[in-house]
Amino acid sequence: MDSYIALWMFAAVFIVLLSGYPVAFALSGTALAFATIGIQFDVFDAAFLNALPNRLFGIINNETLLAVPLFVFMGVMLERARIAEDLLETMAELFGSLRGGLGIAVTLVGMLMAASTGIVGATVVTMGLLSLPTMLRNNYDPSIACGMICASGTLGQIIPPSIVLVLLGDVISTAYQQAQLDMGIFSPETISVGDLFVGALLPGLGLVLMYLLYILITAWISPLTMPAPEKVTRENGFYLRILKSMAAPLLLIFSVLGSIMGGLATPTEAAGVGATGAIVLALLKKQLSLQNLRAVMQNTTQITSMVFMILIGAALFSLVFRGFEGDELIIDLLSDLPGGKFGAMFFVMLVMFLLGFVLDFIEITFVVVPIVGPILLAMDIDPVWLGIMIAINLQTSFLTPPFGFALFYLRGVAPKEITTGQIYKGVMPFIAIQLIMLAILAFWPKLATWLPSIVYSDI
Repeated sequence: MDSYIALWMFAAVFIVLLSGYPVAFALSGTALAFATIGIQFDVFDAAFLNALPNRLFGIINNETLLAVPLFVFMGVMLERARIAEDLLETMAELFGSLRGGLGIAVTLVGMLMAASTGIVGATVVTMGLLSLPTMLRNNYDPSIACGMICASGTLGQIIPPSIVLVLLGDVISTAYQQAQLDMGIFSPETISVGDLFVGALLPGLGLVLMYLLYILITAWISPLTMPAPEKVTRENGFYLRILKSMAAPLLLIFSVLGSIMGGLATPTEAAGVGATGAIVLALLKKQLSLQNLRAVMQNTTQITSMVFMILIGAALFSLVFRGFEGDELIIDLLSDLPGGKFGAMFFVMLVMFLLGFVLDFIEITFVVVPIVGPILLAMDIDPVWLGIMIAINLQTSFLTPPFGFALFYLRGVAPKEITTGQIYKGVMPFIAIQLIMLAILAFWPKLATWLPSIVYSDI
């Protein structure tokens, strides 16, 4: 009976989240309310709440999570340094003469900004302000233009260094150790955020390639939707400007990812390198004023506080959920599904995809993954593959109407003549592309596991 109370608690928090109440307080408040009722009716052991201080200390003392404010700082600083503006201008000139060239430019800039900032909101807003008016002036179909901006902005979810992969890596690592302990393995293996970073490279680049193929095919089949400009003029020193605009983000990407893949630094240490590099780039571009630095620090503090408050609320929710034996109910449910571990994996991916319509990636990462992760990993599922599958699935949560955050970001900066319906229509093909990549990864797990096995074989 207690386990069914856990399902009612999950449904209750779902309803509270839909009301727009702050996520962290919705999670913790709902959990405490159900725990109080459970104690009164003697169906919940209050001793579960005694574990909360240790949980909170573990969160605050977690060195891996220190990468979150550092990567956020790096992304916000690069946004202030106007790196994206320079990239968009030069890429638009480089590909502008092609049919669909502006779309190619937006996708490539989205990829580079994803790999150098990892912040979806900053990328979507920046490209919405800079490239959407340009594409509309060049007679691009509004729906396709909006879809390309939203989709390329969400690449920051899967291309490292990604805030999503940092948070997901920490949760998956904990779930992996718990799964092994449950199986009687008392010297458990571990995985790191670095494993997920390396494992996400090939699927992330594959997703970019699929975006580009869609743009090129659409431009070829329907030339009026993405026409080439009549004339493109290039000033002297054009290619030198391209090298200069690409040098900054590429240098930062190689310094961060290279230090991780080379075994020279942990993701947290690499995040420190990235934050320092962002300051140096802003200084070189003469964008490091005291006012900008203050704004970057305030923005970083706000985002980091939001993430950690949600994490604390999710920790309390998870404790109460387990106190009502909800984890045992989930184990029974997934174990009874046809198809064994493949059936369980498909069911979890489907549930996460549907939750992505109404919840954002942080909520799903902190609430759902700790519950289902240990169960799936106990079924001998590779933790890196599971992490990348979840990351790509969560990426769709930024695009799926009606609550996709990328859609909100673009809606906020798009011209008034762009309708919400046009934005929704534009992202549909890209949601389909992400689902195709998810299917490819499901049938070909080595796409995520091969590179980490090579990189870390001698480390």
